[in-house]
Order: sequence, then structure tokens, then C-alpha cells
Amino acid sequence: MSKTAGMILCGGFGKRLRPITEKIPKPLVEIKEDYTILDKQLFDFKNAGIEDVYLLTGFLNEKIKERYGNEYKGVHIHYVIEDEPLGTLNAIRLGMEQLGEDIQCIIRNGDVVADLNIKKMIEQGENSTYPFSIFVTKMQSPYGIVELSGDRLVLFKEKPILDYYINGGVYFSKGAIDFGDFEKGDIEKTIFPLMASENSLGYYKEDGLFWMAIDTSKELEMIRKEYKNRTDKPWGYEKVLIYTDKYLTKELFIKEGYQTSFHYHEKKDETMYIMSGAGYIEFEGRKEYFGKNDTIRIEPNEKHSIVATENTVLHEVSTPHLDDTVRVKDFYTR
Repeated sequence: MSKTAGMILCGGFGKRLRPITEKIPKPLVEIKEDYTILDKQLFDFKNAGIEDVYLLTGFLNEKIKERYGNEYKGVHIHYVIEDEPLGTLNAIRLGMEQLGEDIQCIIRNGDVVADLNIKKMIEQGENSTYPFSIFVTKMQSPYGIVELSGDRLVLFKEKPILDYYINGGVYFSKGAIDFGDFEKGDIEKTIFPLMASENSLGYYKEDGLFWMAIDTSKELEMIRKEYKNRTDKPWGYEKVLIYTDKYLTKELFIKEGYQTSFHYHEKKDETMYIMSGAGYIEFEGRKEYFGKNDTIRIEPNEKHSIVATENTVLHEVSTPHLDDTVRVKDFYTR
């Protein structure tokens, strides 16, 4: 595997999020207390094995430097400052000049929060015949829709997932991009259509993932609601669904190819309900494989790790011991 750098577009004005973005750039907007959009993106890069990230900045770039400096949780931070805003094309071109021709990179829009598997996207991109690929995700209708039959309206659906894919704002490039005669504007409206017409544009997709571009106060409210009881993990996330004095229910999302720490619970007696995906529980000396709709019981003091061979969502129902986890072995730097 070649070395892969990260690149994040951080230079926009975030006009539709004012007044919040009058004092901070959009990537520094908090999605939960002391956890910003950019924190999440850098965390994802780190857990995909990316060591160098280039922040393509402009507006209020000093605020970003103030928060992250030259290193953030083991990731080396480099700043590429665009003195005059000339669109995403020019910002990416300036970033590419810093990288050099032989380094491949993942480029991200600075306002997207998504649970995609960056490591898998890189692997697919490296093995692809296309020099550049775009993460695509299914579009959610911004409105409720209706279904018609003859002269009757027969059904209402509230903001369904549509059978169309959109640009998910994450890109993989095997090397330098040929910008041709383009000097400014948005890369999505200039280079991408040209590359598509020349059959040099691939795609990467993972259906069913959480994805959101935070562009308005309504979307910011939605992402904060998502993160109210959610904690991102190196392997995915966990979210508290129900917490009473009688029982605890958590949702765990584990990305394909990742696993939780090898751990045990001193008091917690838990049952796992596999909602989707596949993998296995690694115990001491044995493995128990699972698939959708399987149920697995784990008793107190039983050391185990959950390994996902596909993207996996499970619900963990247990006795109400929220922080009862003893890690024996971690597979990621925390």
C-alpha cells in the first residue's frame, strides 16, 4: 500500500450557518460538547491509518490553527492557506502542489459527517483502474412524498431514502489531478464532469451508512440530536438507546475489517442482537460466528472482542452498568 495523505476543505464561509460561523469556520462547529465536525474527520483519518492531513483553509484559518496546531492526537497537521477564495478547484490544486505527484490522497469536504470505511475506500481505489473515485451515497428526500394510484392518493412516506446516488463529498486520488485549463470554480462543476466524460472517474459506495452534510441550522440540530447519546469509536460508534435502573440498551456500529478492544465486564450481563452484518465474537480460545438476526449471550468476566467481517449493527441489552468495561488489549491508539 502506498502512503496516503488526507486533505480537508476548510475554507468556506458557512453563510447559511450564521451567526455561528461569523466567529468560527464551519468545520469548527460543535456537533456535541467540545467535539467538532473537524474533530470527527481527523479521528476517522487517524483510524484509517492516515498520518498526514492537509487542511485547505482560508476564512478564519487562525481559529483552526489555534485548535489543532501542528499535531492532533498523533496526526501531523499541515496548513494550505488560500488568500483569495477561488472555489474548491483552486484549494485542491494548492493542496496537490504541497503533496507532490506520487502521493495518493483522500479529500473530504469540511462539512460532512459520515461513517464510511475510509480504509476500505483507499484499498478499492488502489486496486481500481480509475485514477480518481468519489464516495456516493443514496439520497434522502428533503420532503415527505406521496404515492398515487389512478385518481387516488394512497400513501404518505416521510422523507424516504430515494433510489438515487449523490456525491458524498469524499474523494480518493491515486496521484496528481490534471486540472487542464481550469484555474478556479468548484471542482464538482468543472473537473468532475470532464473526467466522467473521459471514463476516468470511479466510485465507492456503502449503503445504509449515516451521512450528513451540515449546511443549515436545521441540519446542525439534526446532527446534534444524533450525537446526544453517541460516542465515536476507532471501530465505529456506540449509542445509548435506553438507560434505566433496570436495563441498558446500546447500539453498536462496527466497520468491516475492524474490531472492538479485547475486554470484559465485571458486573454487566449482556445479550447481543445482530440487526445487520456479519462477523464473530472472539473469546479466549474460541470464536462464535454471527449473522443477521442472531443472538449471543455474554456473561460477566467473559473476555471477548467483536470482529466485523461486514459492516455490523447490533443492539446490546444488558444490566444497567454503563461504564463497566475493563480493556485487556486495545487494537487502536486512543
